[in-house]
Amino acid sequence: QVQLAESGGGLVQAGDSLRLSCAASGRTFSLSATAWFRQAPGKEREFVATITWSGTTTTYADAAKGRFTISRDNAFKNTVYLQMNSLKPEDTAVYYCAALEYGSRTYRFWGQGTQVTVSS
Repeated sequence: QVQLAESGGGLVQAGDSLRLSCAASGRTFSLSATAWFRQAPGKEREFVATITWSGTTTTYADAAKGRFTISRDNAFKNTVYLQMNSLKPEDTAVYYCAALEYGSRTYRFWGQGTQVTVSS
């Protein structure tokens, strides 16, 4: 099993920045990638960004391109970050960290989520 724990959410104003962290523990050697998703009130969960376990490849949703950066700590590869700049009220959501196992197309492991609220 893999456990994921997010942190770093909070209440900010439009234009501010936040950095979310996702710490993975357990059978992390089985993981090929880590991603961030978000779910706003009344909306379906949506993909935000992903990074391979090696850190060499990143992918972003259109809404995140140019403002968000996903990265991982090379010293401690079990930690993934989401740097969010120029935040907008529409970025308000619960942000979830998810992990993908080698050979799988489905994110099996999920964190509990961290709330990000952006006021106008």
